Amino acid sequence: MNPTIEQTRAAASVDRTIQLIAQGATTGEACTPDLAKAPWEFDAGPAGYGPGSSMGDVIPTGSPRQGALPEAYRTASNDDLHARIRAAKATLGDRVVVLGHFYQRDEVIEHADFVGDSFQLANAALSRPDAEAIVFCGVHFMAETADLLSTPEQSVILPNLAAGCSMADMADESSVEECWEQLESVYGDLAATDADGRVPVIPVTYMNSSAALKGFVGRHGGIVCTSSNAKTVLEWAFERGQRVLFFPDQHLGRNTAKAMGVPLSQMPMWNPRRALGGNSSSDLDDARVILWHGFCSVHKRFTVDQIAAARESHPGVQVIVHPECPMPVVDAADAAGSTDFIVKAIQAAPAGSTFAIGTEINLVQRLAAEYPQHEIFCLDPVVCPCSTMYRIHPGYLAWVLEELVGGRVVNRITVPADVADPARLALERMLAAKPAPVGRVAPNARIETPDAGVDTLAGARFSTDESGA
Repeated sequence: MNPTIEQTRAAASVDRTIQLIAQGATTGEACTPDLAKAPWEFDAGPAGYGPGSSMGDVIPTGSPRQGALPEAYRTASNDDLHARIRAAKATLGDRVVVLGHFYQRDEVIEHADFVGDSFQLANAALSRPDAEAIVFCGVHFMAETADLLSTPEQSVILPNLAAGCSMADMADESSVEECWEQLESVYGDLAATDADGRVPVIPVTYMNSSAALKGFVGRHGGIVCTSSNAKTVLEWAFERGQRVLFFPDQHLGRNTAKAMGVPLSQMPMWNPRRALGGNSSSDLDDARVILWHGFCSVHKRFTVDQIAAARESHPGVQVIVHPECPMPVVDAADAAGSTDFIVKAIQAAPAGSTFAIGTEINLVQRLAAEYPQHEIFCLDPVVCPCSTMYRIHPGYLAWVLEELVGGRVVNRITVPADVADPARLALERMLAAKPAPVGRVAPNARIETPDAGVDTLAGARFSTDESGA
């Protein structure tokens, strides 16, 4: 018997799982009991990312804070909130488009017009040029990217301003500027070219970074990458630079460069709290990829021991992890790739397959509910969602939508022009970069997968049935 829509939604809901664990009504473990609380309980408290995977990360001073959510939304029932969201969307019609990131709670995804990763969603918004407002249910850097790619007449709204990203915050503009100055003391003029026409270093930033960092990259001849096209972007950078400064995620940089044949000895780590990043001048001279000391707290939770346990308890299991996982985890997995890679692998598998997935629990649990012909479970047995994605709740979505109905724009995210122009340049370079011809692909190319959202900025459409990287 096929499950009903209600049963599928219940199975996909991480929030429901957390509440049942908190009530002792099901077996399982959450990383903190605070996950069972409403996110607005943390808005007025000490600055922090909130309960979940990033709760131990140090939040920068001055990070955006969310004001008090009106009581009507805090006390409303879930059914009432869903009804209010649907009514507001019906009233607004084509004037609003709601974007939902893969890692959002299912109760928010239910109302999204498009579902995908950050760049795919920013692209998706371009298919609605007449929308007056883009409500981005994700985190701060994602809303910034949407603002970069939207028209000046469109308002980009983040339902909860406290939905930041600890990884993005690990590489702030002042620290990267200081790093650049120190690299100049080692390499000399960073704009000077060698006999092959290459500069000493090309900056590459992951999409999961602030608009300010994308602007820095754009000003210094660099480029943006996604988890899907990181190899293509590094090839582009190596053609133009003797080495790469890669930030903020060390693991994506290391896993991608290693798959391309760059030895670990030529991938020094840059610690922004130490002179020369904690390296000697000779270390930096020999470097091919300088890795910033940043990471995703979601993907850092996955371990080789978890993979061994999954294989022992589920013989024949296929282990697929995200390339933001540490290198030993990627090496021990059967495959590693973007969320698009993960989704497509599950879609293509014969019925009865078993998957252990190393990425954010909301996506994993949703996939398990949508593909009941497979056994799909999260590699980490402890329920620990992305802290900041989890700050978005139907209450905030209902609030921003009803404010739009009333003619008021709240929580607007705007990137200043002096940052936006070079940031767009870095994105345009990424769009222009094309994969190497067949025959130049590295022997270990497991983390390479086509990115449906990277070929064009115009006309891209993504839905719950066309999810991206």
